Amino acid sequence: MDGGLRYPFLDLGRVNERYAAQLKEACARVIDGGRYIGGDEVERFESELAAYCGVRHPVGVSNGLDALRLILRGYIEMGVMSPGDEVIYPANTYIATVLAITHNGLVPVPVEPDRVTMNLDSRLIERSVTSRTKAVVTVHLYGRPCYDAAMRDIAARHGLKIIEDNAQAIGASVDGRVTGSLGDAAAFSFYPTKNLGALGDGGVVTTDDDELASVVAALRNYGMTARDMNRYAGFNCRLDTIQAAMLSVKLSRLGEEIDRRRELAAIYDTMRNDMVTPADASCHGHVYHQYVVTVEDRRQRFIDYMAAHGVGTMVHYPVPPHRQPCYRGVIDAECPVAEYLADHVVSLPISPWCTSTDDARDIVDIINRYK
Repeated sequence: MDGGLRYPFLDLGRVNERYAAQLKEACARVIDGGRYIGGDEVERFESELAAYCGVRHPVGVSNGLDALRLILRGYIEMGVMSPGDEVIYPANTYIATVLAITHNGLVPVPVEPDRVTMNLDSRLIERSVTSRTKAVVTVHLYGRPCYDAAMRDIAARHGLKIIEDNAQAIGASVDGRVTGSLGDAAAFSFYPTKNLGALGDGGVVTTDDDELASVVAALRNYGMTARDMNRYAGFNCRLDTIQAAMLSVKLSRLGEEIDRRRELAAIYDTMRNDMVTPADASCHGHVYHQYVVTVEDRRQRFIDYMAAHGVGTMVHYPVPPHRQPCYRGVIDAECPVAEYLADHVVSLPISPWCTSTDDARDIVDIINRYK
């Protein structure tokens, strides 16, 4: 993916090479079984993920965006929300978080992130709550969980739902509780680049809410509650059987993946102290979907320097949602912290099957020589 760089940012072929035999066996099992939509493979993966997260209800869906969309649509069908209601979200998230809100006719309300953690600043949530606010979408950005007592207390006082955008943080934890089980509902993405990545697209909704789980399960399958009986005007948003089978293979080794990412992150933490690295990450259950540094001056110069020394980097995300053309005139907000981060963050290679500990040490040495 990085044009022959010595230290590529990510190579999905190498990521999946170590699982290749098991993945092929899983695919063959699905092909031979003749059940290509739903079935035992989907149910097995859902059950395994529910056990991993400690939740009662997992609902496999087509991708992370649809997971978020179906949670919000589910609440609308239940009468918990109505089009025109407001949903708070972190201003520096990926656009999918906001698309899920606006696709349901809800109003997105950006709240600034903390400049150091890069996650939603829970101290700022309450000032954006109005009589129309119904939910907070908390994004566990880059693999660092974003959930605390302040957020929980605000939600309780104002009757808000807490919805986790857990696309980047499967396996992260807060006080021993795994992301995906912290709020009222959570959305997972299994896009191929995620820590638990499919070989295509996939997602899951998790919740302990019996009614929401039932509604989302119907919505993902044309709104059907029984054969040929469509209670809701639903969608075709099911998790592919073959993807579920392969995800089961990879879920069994997710702990190893997380341990390796944390090992690489600990090496990166030793880099020069004028490079702003994830703060106190070891205390917050971080799973390092990305290792993101803040370059205070001339980011492109740093990126070019790294490329010249064979290191692939990426920028997540250079244009925040409220500055995207599709939201011009829709989201009227000034978010200087989010915009600062958009202008200064750089992600370093941290895929454990593409980057060795020796590679990480070499990359730190390259960074330390940067002038």
